[in-house]
Amino acid sequence: MTLVDIGTLVVRSADIRGGRPRIAGTGVTVRRIVGWYKSGLEPEEIVGEIPHLSLAQVYAALAYYHANRDEIENDLAEEESTAVRIEQRYNRKNLDRKA
Repeated sequence: MTLVDIGTLVVRSADIRGGRPRIAGTGVTVRRIVGWYKSGLEPEEIVGEIPHLSLAQVYAALAYYHANRDEIENDLAEEESTAVRIEQRYNRKNLDRKA
C-alpha cells in the first residue's frame, strides 16, 4: 500500500495556467473542477469527464476550494467578467458588419 500526502495533490507554478492552483502532474485547474462541481456534477461524474484524474485528486481540488473559497470565487468571477467582455465585443463587431 502506497500512502499519498494529500498536500502534494494540488500545486501551482507561475508558468502553468497562469499560476492558478491545479492538480499536480496535470493542467487541470481547481477552478475547472469547481466549475463543474457548482454546475451539479458529483466528484465521481467529474472523474468520468476527466478520466485521467483519480477521485482523490478531484476531492483534493474541492478541499482546496473549500479551504480557499475567496481565491477561487474571485478567479471564477474574473473569468466570467472576461467572457462577458469578449462576448460584448464580438456582438458589437457583428452589429457593425450588418450595419
